[in-house]
Amino acid sequence: MAQPTLDTFQVIADPSRRKMLKLLSKNSLTINNLADNFDMSRPAVSKHVKILHTAGFISIQDIGRERYCILKQDGFNELQEFISYFDKFWVSKLKKLETLLNNKLDNKNN
Repeated sequence: MAQPTLDTFQVIADPSRRKMLKLLSKNSLTINNLADNFDMSRPAVSKHVKILHTAGFISIQDIGRERYCILKQDGFNELQEFISYFDKFWVSKLKKLETLLNNKLDNKNN
């Protein structure tokens, strides 16, 4: 069965998943260690971890009997592309405004 495609923005819309990503940005953690930071059941944490894993935000590595969650760049790429698009959009708009204002000032001074 094909894995459903997850919308990146729906994945990070959940505050618990955003907190998990922030925690994992400091250090890789076992699922149990991650669960210690939340007031929810371990199965609920596992469900969030699975969503983050499926969306490419984390990888899960088995070391001994522990499963470690490790931050991964893949999931962030779509976010970065989206933000970069609008960064370019606003820079372009601000450059046009700057040019317009400079032209007005030049005309006023002449």
